[in-house]
Amino acid sequence: MKKILLISCLFLAITNYSQEKKLKKNAKISYKVAGICGMCKNRIETAALKTKGVKFALWNGASKELKLIIDERKANKAITQQNILAVGHDIIIEGGKTKKATELAYNSVHPCCKYRDEEIVEDHKGELQKQKKTPLK
Repeated sequence: MKKILLISCLFLAITNYSQEKKLKKNAKISYKVAGICGMCKNRIETAALKTKGVKFALWNGASKELKLIIDERKANKAITQQNILAVGHDIIIEGGKTKKATELAYNSVHPCCKYRDEEIVEDHKGELQKQKKTPLK
């Protein structure tokens, strides 16, 4: 009887282990982060890269998309989002909703990075147009 019980427990343990999600060493994830300029880009990417397990971070200002390569054994999407929120940048969720950074965190960003202020956003749009028209050397 003891052998049957032992074999049953061993079988259940093996079955349970094989059903667990395999965590990837180089998982690719992405989500949108609010920001408007090069300083925002630097702040967002730095916050992501300081997260243990994040290997690569690239934020695109036009699309607002942050692309990450993470070690899922050490980090996950929620942890990286917490660190982005902590430096003052909102996470844009599908459907137009956002996870907002605290007022204290948002107020810590440089005055030109106040992406919630429509006037500042409009000022940056003009700068972006000038940059596009300037020929590369």
